[in-house]
Amino acid sequence: MQALASAVTTHYAFLVDIGVVLGAGVAASILMAGLRLPAVTGLLLAGALCGPFGLALVSDLGTIDSLAEIGVVLLLFTIGLEFPLSRFLRIGKPLIVGGTLQVAFTVAAAVAACLLLGMELNFSLPVAFAVALSSTAIVLRGLSDRGEVDAPHGRLIVGTLLYQDLCVIPMMLVLPVLAGEGSLGGILRQAAVSLGLALGAVVVTYVISRLVLPVVLARVDRTRSRESFILSILAICLAIALATDYAGLSLALGAFLAGVVIADSPYANRALTDVIPLRDVLTGLFFISLGMMFDGRTLVEKPLLVVGIFAAMVVGKTAIAAMAAMLMRIPGRVAVLYGLALAQFGEFGFVLLKQASTPELRLFDMTGDGRWLWSAALLTMFVTPLVLRFSPHLAAGARILRPLERLLGIKREVAMQPVEASESAHVIIAGYGVTGRNLASTLEAVGIPFVVLELNADNVMQARREGRRAIYGDVTAGEALHHAHIERASAFVLTINDPGAVGRVLDNVRRHAPAIPVIVRCRYASEREHLLKLGATEVVTLELEGTVEILARVLRLLAVPRNLIDREVALVRERTELSAREVTVPRHTLGAVADLGALKVESFLLEEGNWAVGRTLADIGVRTLTGALVIATRRPGHELRQPQPAEALIAGELLYLVGSLAQTRDTMLLLQTGSVPAQDAISRATRKIVKP
Repeated sequence: MQALASAVTTHYAFLVDIGVVLGAGVAASILMAGLRLPAVTGLLLAGALCGPFGLALVSDLGTIDSLAEIGVVLLLFTIGLEFPLSRFLRIGKPLIVGGTLQVAFTVAAAVAACLLLGMELNFSLPVAFAVALSSTAIVLRGLSDRGEVDAPHGRLIVGTLLYQDLCVIPMMLVLPVLAGEGSLGGILRQAAVSLGLALGAVVVTYVISRLVLPVVLARVDRTRSRESFILSILAICLAIALATDYAGLSLALGAFLAGVVIADSPYANRALTDVIPLRDVLTGLFFISLGMMFDGRTLVEKPLLVVGIFAAMVVGKTAIAAMAAMLMRIPGRVAVLYGLALAQFGEFGFVLLKQASTPELRLFDMTGDGRWLWSAALLTMFVTPLVLRFSPHLAAGARILRPLERLLGIKREVAMQPVEASESAHVIIAGYGVTGRNLASTLEAVGIPFVVLELNADNVMQARREGRRAIYGDVTAGEALHHAHIERASAFVLTINDPGAVGRVLDNVRRHAPAIPVIVRCRYASEREHLLKLGATEVVTLELEGTVEILARVLRLLAVPRNLIDREVALVRERTELSAREVTVPRHTLGAVADLGALKVESFLLEEGNWAVGRTLADIGVRTLTGALVIATRRPGHELRQPQPAEALIAGELLYLVGSLAQTRDTMLLLQTGSVPAQDAISRATRKIVKP
């Protein structure tokens, strides 16, 4: 009985712990929403209050940590689901070049700082390795929430974060050598084995994703069981994550890879929809568990030391990462955004320091002097959501980097196919994504000249291969606008995926061409008024336009009359925003309207010898004799037109008839022979359409 009571108490305590952290997370999120601050900051704060160094409201930290680790796995998995392999391959350059520069420079700077403080090299390297890593979970969550994963700085950041996760493998392998527990030859052999296993895991995963997963998921889908589908997706995610972890990679990186391989399958959207609720709960636990590691006593004991380490880490990592980006010929503003996003400590940095502090290695002291670094590192993660939110404003000061850009030979714009100096009345398309490409195709079709402004070199090259004029340049820079001859352009269309840059673009456009019409695309209706105040002529809100299209299509499917649809759409626009865009409602076919389902549309080609050739429709009396209608005609070499009752029909003319099956057949017989089946003509003229 005592054992049973103990077990019940243990389970009850676990539920209490879960309830406490979830309740604290909800309260903190509500508080952050009221202050208009990111929810992640609130979750980290809730963890600090509930943790052992705060109010100590949680007794079983191990269970919370285990659930939090699953949350990280699901977070990276869902991000991978939105990151198909084709998109992943496009960030190869930032993944290798940018990641190498950022990690190498940060490690070198951190080692130098540690040596200046009197630390030995073997103790300095673990700290430097940890400082070089950034928080994949927090940064990717922030980029996703802001819709900046596809922005120029977003692609560079994602590539570097993935590269950092890969660097954890050799860093962990170096630790035993630093502690004198292994030889250089041994570590090289171990590294070769680990990298070989990692490569094998990636290859096997890719093959399975192409040969096995489609069959398995199709079989599960046929069960029509939502529970079975969710379980199968989770099983695939964990299996691939564990396989890559066994091969020497991290669980989180394996989960990301699992999402990538499923992203190209037909089940990606369904998997994302079903997993998101569970992911959000467990990811929230992860951020709370991070906050629990914060020891607030360090700020009381040595506040200047902790704040100094915090400031040195944030400022130093930002400057080093920005410099690495500029060495890649990245413009200053994008480089600053890149540096600010990587300025924090990372989850794998804590993992690495925990490993370095084990009794076998003893390369880091978590209970002694290492507490100050630990607390400062957590503070950098606390402020990261705020830094990401305000980074566009902070990056506005990148103008001071202009001399450095010139010193490094960074060109803020490079004309791939320059605009002719004499050309005017052209349209400038800023951003060559899906919207930009479709707009370019339309302008091309109607003969309106245009030029593309784009910071993604791959998109610029694609536009050039398509025979379109494109400029590689930062649209926030006045030089790029001048190079596109904005002063002579007829319109400026802004479709970039960088919300923080839109304000600067509008400011530059209005200074260079005050009268030019500016059409801006934005995601949310709440942004519209602000953009109009900044100088936009028209703002197309994706949120609103999607609402209008859905509303119109639903009402049309429910057979609501067109005038009522127009009225409801107009009311929606009046409540939200005014737009010159004409309402588009999908047109019905006759069969789509239940009351007209019996009508048929037939075509009849008049040939030489037909009775109707040389006669007019008024003379023939189709409606009177058969009950059918001639709704349109087409003559050889002419467009479709309305029927002309007083004009003689000619051979080769195509007539379009509407009526019931019997009526259209009678009409074709009448046109051929001049007669109809022997029935009362009056009866035919008054025949009613009856549903079959």
